[in-house]
Amino acid sequence: MANRLLLVDDDVEFCGLLSEYLRSEGFDVEVAHEGMSAIEKLRTAPIDITILDVMMPAMNGLDVLRELRRFSTAPVLMLTARGEDIDRIVGLELGADDYVAKPCNPREIVARIRAILRRVQGASAALAIADGLVVVDDVEIRGDERAVYQVGRPLELTSTEFDVLDVLVRNAGRVVEKAEVSNLALKRKLGPYDRSIDMHISRLRRKLGNLPSGGERIKTVRGMGYLYVRTMENRDRDG
Repeated sequence: MANRLLLVDDDVEFCGLLSEYLRSEGFDVEVAHEGMSAIEKLRTAPIDITILDVMMPAMNGLDVLRELRRFSTAPVLMLTARGEDIDRIVGLELGADDYVAKPCNPREIVARIRAILRRVQGASAALAIADGLVVVDDVEIRGDERAVYQVGRPLELTSTEFDVLDVLVRNAGRVVEKAEVSNLALKRKLGPYDRSIDMHISRLRRKLGNLPSGGERIKTVRGMGYLYVRTMENRDRDG
């Protein structure tokens, strides 16, 4: 069955050309040209992934993303103007999974879409790392459910946040290089000025809070990567 994709952009000509290309790549494409109709489609239709342009009149892409995250953790790929770093940063902070700068090559968009969908749907062998159960202190990752629990309560994460946290927790107690996090969680190489991982880490810190002891849960090791702190013995996967 084809993945159902929602393309949200006020540029009618661009949508027409990109939709045609995406359909030729096997996607079932829905289109919305303004924010409110996009929200309505997302509320009522089963959408596997949304491609969302930032620059739209009235309700812009960031407003749409903010509203979407009130009721859904479904993956979102943002389209941002080239050089507009603030849009990328804000989009990632609001829960976007990834971004592509416009003007962009449709092949790059398809590659990013497929990388995100592999993470979400478990269609790649690379997701074998998510099998089983891991408990580190007050955080429990159930890989087979793609679910995270903290002190027994489910934690609401986007698909990308889950994958980033999964990589860090399963390597608790050791520094994981940022490039390794990008390869394992985002399924792509880390770009020279790419702040995607930083933004996902920032959101995870806010959602998880500090350790029960009050210490920092995810530490940044300058020039190297990230360390998920383990204060007690880790119960390994498969229970």
